[in-house]
Amino acid sequence: MKWHKALNTVQIPADGSIKTISVAGKQVCIINNENKIVATQSTCPHAGGHFSGGWCKNGNLVCPIHRYEYNLRTGRGADGQGDYINIYPTELREDGLYIGFEESWWSKLWG
Repeated sequence: MKWHKALNTVQIPADGSIKTISVAGKQVCIINNENKIVATQSTCPHAGGHFSGGWCKNGNLVCPIHRYEYNLRTGRGADGQGDYINIYPTELREDGLYIGFEESWWSKLWG
């Protein structure tokens, strides 16, 4: 796992907010749901909607296009959807928010 600084402390979104950022060449959504910071992929796997236009409901991230829902803890889609989103580990440190990405075998060799 390689950790990347994503945001300074003052840039972390307020509770109930979703923000799209770029970290280590990836677009990521930073979600503050009930004062818990979650990092996910930025687009819905169903139709490619941007989660930054979505909202949270009952611990789920809701896509603004077709209202598909994804569990913010596991990434699993609602029953019957058959899909999931990537959830990335986050760490709040003194100087800001860090996100962890698994390193591929390719980046370990040539990274």
